Amino acid sequence: VQLQASGGGQVQPGESLKLSCVVSGDSIRGMAWYRQAPGKQRALVARINPDGDTNYANSVKGRFTVSRDSAKNTAYLQMNNLKVEDTAVYYCNKYPFAYDFWGQGTLVTVSS
Repeated sequence: VQLQASGGGQVQPGESLKLSCVVSGDSIRGMAWYRQAPGKQRALVARINPDGDTNYANSVKGRFTVSRDSAKNTAYLQMNNLKVEDTAVYYCNKYPFAYDFWGQGTLVTVSS
C-alpha cells in the first residue's frame, strides 16, 4: 500500500489550495488528513468517515472541506481562506485503523 499526497505549494493568505491523496494497493472508505507544522506534533485536520460523515479541527472549520472519490481511491482536502498558521506538511492516512506508516506528505506554505 502507498499513500501519495500532492497539491501543496506556496500561497498568500486568503488564497486556496486543493490537496489530493491517492491510495494505491487498497480500497479507501474513510480517510483523514493531518498536518505537522515546524516544531510541532502531527495533528488531525479533517476526516471523512466510512459512512461519509466529516469532522474538522476547530481551527479549520468553515474553511476546509474533506471529500473522497472511492472509484479513484483518492481523498481530497479543499482549503480556502488559507492563513499563515496553516503552514505545514500535510499527510493523509486511512480512517479508522490508520496504516502504520506515512507517505511523504505535501508542503503547504502560506506567507505574504
